[in-house]
This record gives sequence, C-alpha cells and structure tokens, in this order.
Amino acid sequence: MDDHPEPSTLRVFVALAPPDDAKDELARALEPACTGYPRLRWNRIEDWHITLAFLGELPSTAVPLLQTVLAGRAASHPALQLSLRGGGHFDQRLLWSGIDGDLDGLHLLATDVRALVRSCGIDFRERPLQPHLTLARARRDDPTSVPQAAAGLAGFAGRPWRAERLHLVGSNIGRGPGPIRYRDIEAWPFGTAIRPGGSGAPAGP
Repeated sequence: MDDHPEPSTLRVFVALAPPDDAKDELARALEPACTGYPRLRWNRIEDWHITLAFLGELPSTAVPLLQTVLAGRAASHPALQLSLRGGGHFDQRLLWSGIDGDLDGLHLLATDVRALVRSCGIDFRERPLQPHLTLARARRDDPTSVPQAAAGLAGFAGRPWRAERLHLVGSNIGRGPGPIRYRDIEAWPFGTAIRPGGSGAPAGP
C-alpha cells in the first residue's frame, strides 16, 4: 500500500534551477548571514529556483497537459547563459539573490511559458517577471535582518552557468500539516545552442 498517495491538488510553478556548483558558491557567500541572522527562515538549497510562472494551486489532473506543451517548448528553445549576482530584498522581509546574464532571453522564455500555460486553459495571477532566487524570509517582528543580509551580498558575483533544463515544480500541498516541500514533477532539456547575443544586468526589485 502506498503511504504517500499523490495529492489531489499541487502548488505548481515553472522555473529554471542553477546547477549545484553555482548554488554551492552562493551558499558559501551566505555563511556569514546564516550565522549572523539566525532568526531568518532560510529556504532549503534544493528549493532555489528562478520562477518563470507561478501557477498557484492546481488540480493534479492539469499536470499532464502542462507536461506536453512545456516539453515541446523546451526542446525548441536555446539554453540561456546566466549567473547569480548581488542581493536585495522585497519589503524588508524577503531576501533574494539577483540574476545576471541573458535577461532578454529569460524574459522571452517567461513570456512564451505563460502563453503556453494559458493555452491549456489554466488561469493564474500574472505578475511582472523579477528574476531572483528567494533565499530567506524574516519574521514579522524583525525588520532589519533581511536588509542587512542583502547588503552583505552586494558584492557577490557568481560564475556564469548554462540554464539547461525547464522545470515543472510541484508541492505537497495536499498532504496535510507540515512544511511545504517542492519537487520536480518533470524537467526537460533545452536545445543545445546558447541563445546568441544575450546580455543583461542584475535584476532589481
């Protein structure tokens, strides 16, 4: 008997994920902040993603159609050259690392992905793309830790890396109490070529 049946609903998003060595590089840069600001709620390194489209809570039955259209889009899209750079915050409560590299290509990919999702009949709240990795969140009574941690990341510049796969990510939201954990539902490789002419500056808030 399966002790963990598939939930009837999932919290779903489409994303890119930095490779492990790029995440490890950032994790080392975050060590002083992890020690210095112990009250922050740090995201697991496994959950670090660059979200292209957050779809919210969907029925599990919507997933197969998404898998079909996203697989086709990934196969026809060139890989992107990106890097992690600097840090910032949203409303003094959410700490993030910025994204550098082919930001034009990243925005084009997000636009395509969102159009594909809507073509599947899935409606979602569309927000302007602000490419970042969410690293930590502050408690309500702590207005200073996140801005100070962001300032400590200002000089961080990670090595360039290729975004080689498009990820469809889901949560365990239908599985009862406890922290939300994310996992790849599926990931598809991009085309092998790097998109020509890509360049960009760090994403701001």
